[in-house]
Amino acid sequence: MKTEQIMGSVRLGRTGQNITPIGLGTWPFSGPRKVGRLEVGWSGHDDGRARNALERAWQLGINHWDTADTYGDGRAEAIIGSIWDRVPRDEIFLASKVGWDPGAYKHFYHPELIAARIERSLKLLQTDRLDLYYLHHCDFGADDRFLDEAIQLVRRFRNEGKIRFLGLSDWSSEKVARLLERVDPDVVQIYRNVIDDTYASSGLKAKVERRDLGVVFFSTIKHGLLLGKYKEPTRFEKGDMRNRIAEFRDPQALARFENNRRAIEKRFPDQPEALLRSLVGTLLEDSAGACVILGQRGPEQAEAAAAAGEPLDSEDARWVRELYRR
Repeated sequence: MKTEQIMGSVRLGRTGQNITPIGLGTWPFSGPRKVGRLEVGWSGHDDGRARNALERAWQLGINHWDTADTYGDGRAEAIIGSIWDRVPRDEIFLASKVGWDPGAYKHFYHPELIAARIERSLKLLQTDRLDLYYLHHCDFGADDRFLDEAIQLVRRFRNEGKIRFLGLSDWSSEKVARLLERVDPDVVQIYRNVIDDTYASSGLKAKVERRDLGVVFFSTIKHGLLLGKYKEPTRFEKGDMRNRIAEFRDPQALARFENNRRAIEKRFPDQPEALLRSLVGTLLEDSAGACVILGQRGPEQAEAAAAAGEPLDSEDARWVRELYRR
């Protein structure tokens, strides 16, 4: 039984949907995984804890859940699909993605792959429709030659009732900004945190606001690095994408993140989850209506996430940005 709801909601742009400013990210549900030689998963995953995280997030009012076909090659979607006996499906705004894995084809976004993956996602998620379906990145081949067919397919899915809204995602704000008018998504999802931030300088922020699009930021704690909890250089299990991030093995970077954590906790001594609130709130300060995705693979992480979600005031946000730019 649902017991509490402590989060407010924001309007996700022109979708008109009210979602929580914190979304639940399920990339960490992947388990270790490689695509070719590329490490793309996360170690330390446990299916039972993941289900408990989903249920706890729902209890706390986190109603925007984000996944993808490639997270554990369907594993994350299957975990979500197994939870509907504990969480009402119609209370969750559910997003998935397609495109990161080319499958057996020689390029991303082959139409046969897209058609097969939407059906697989619906089956694994045990639902008849997705609320939001992203094109997972902006690599559509030379001269974007595979883009138009991909757009036609996902729009057909929308006409067929398999998806409600269309999204476009990428690690690069510049790439999303370049393709925005051609794709005409309802929502964009981009990489953004207090260190890596080209949302405004790329021109994407202005375009999003002009077109009244929903916007979602991912990797807002830089894969956990910004939490300042890693004291020593760390190597993860093979197949963990964090092995590709150099700062996890850089003692000076780790020390800097730990010092920043202490500085934030000193500035905000009475706030629960002061560091997480500050990292998230700084991004929300200049982006009213945005949503931030946080990985939550245990109930305690769902509780921490639910304590964030409020924008900082402009003075505090400026202080946090300057702290991480030193």
